[in-house]
Amino acid sequence: MAAPTQQRRSTTLAMVAESAGVSVATVSRVLNGRADVGAATRERVERLLRQHEYRGRKRAPVRRSPATARLELLLPDPLTAYSIEILNGVRDIGVPVVAGVFPDASIPPGLWARDLVAAGREAVIAVVADLTDEYYQALVRAELPLVAADPGTVPRPEVASVGATNFAGGMAAAHHLLGLGHRRIAYVGGPPRAAHNQARLHGLRAALEAAGCPPPPSYVKPGTFTHEHGLVAGSALLTLPEPPTAIFAASDESASGVIEAARGLGRRVPEDLSVVGFDDTQVARFSSPPMTTIRQPLREMGRVAARTALRLAADESPDSFHIELATELVVRRSTAPLRG
Repeated sequence: MAAPTQQRRSTTLAMVAESAGVSVATVSRVLNGRADVGAATRERVERLLRQHEYRGRKRAPVRRSPATARLELLLPDPLTAYSIEILNGVRDIGVPVVAGVFPDASIPPGLWARDLVAAGREAVIAVVADLTDEYYQALVRAELPLVAADPGTVPRPEVASVGATNFAGGMAAAHHLLGLGHRRIAYVGGPPRAAHNQARLHGLRAALEAAGCPPPPSYVKPGTFTHEHGLVAGSALLTLPEPPTAIFAASDESASGVIEAARGLGRRVPEDLSVVGFDDTQVARFSSPPMTTIRQPLREMGRVAARTALRLAADESPDSFHIELATELVVRRSTAPLRG
């Protein structure tokens, strides 16, 4: 896919100010994220900045010491086995990186982006969560490329992204459980609006509908990708009048909660309940029993995101602006044929 159209460099603050009917100083305050600009004026100026494709003056190359970080990696808080796998992939590239959480809403976007430039960052990688439009525009003005890794929403066309084949992963989980004889199959999901959660659910549902056993609404439990949600949702599912015989969870963390819920209710895994996770982190490998899961290549996702970010920082076009890495079923001991 071709790189996005390069923004014009001839636009000046004076041109934007004239179009907006304000002073150059007002435009500068908007760019710097100052609070002393009216909301209507700020919106008008930001719209014109985007229309004029203003990027400001090209910043001079940063003189680096070997220890200077080149990439800013934004991770969801708190850190989990999932995000640590992506972090390790970014580190595999061999360039210095600083890992942190998403900026606090109280920090002006322009100030945040300028601080990243001053610290020598060349690009930003955002994992799962998505930056607001204000923070994205601040990165554009600061000439810091953004790469979305496993984005929670469909990224805008001009933002490079790296994800996984979530729909295919959901189908693989369903086919595995159907092949073991299960027909009452439930889903313990993540946030309802998250694109990757919806893709996993739709993949599962497509396979189950094709097999003639679509899950009833009571079998679908959205929430978060956490152990705590798996515990609560698993308990609710297993105490239904007609409980499922198998549960597909949208993450290894939530699958571990389902297994704990089953154990607390006297259900054995996999003899009484089969459980499939998603991610293939250490949580799946160290689970008791070891967990059948859909592997998404998180470490490779981190490596691809880092390579893409560095290419964009060098004004080079990546091989593809939107990449999906293949998922695969990993069978361990948390699933078994339906009994009786």
